Amino acid sequence: MKPIARIMEEAGISVGQLVTAAGLDAKLVKAIVSGNYTASPAQRQRLAAALGVSTDDISWGHTVPVQHIRGNGPQSGRST
Repeated sequence: MKPIARIMEEAGISVGQLVTAAGLDAKLVKAIVSGNYTASPAQRQRLAAALGVSTDDISWGHTVPVQHIRGNGPQSGRST
């Protein structure tokens, strides 16, 4: 399994080309490629098909560390 960005690089496909081939929103595809968003099963199928690989060939997890996400919870003294 490889990150989607690496598969794109190896195939010589740009984000714009992937957006067109997959038929998904450009902002969404950019977020998935950069690791800021985890694709849904349907989105995974469309992206993998556009790249000519299986969904199992792509690692789909977040790559951005979670500590950068803000929110109110036990860590800020408020009960949830």
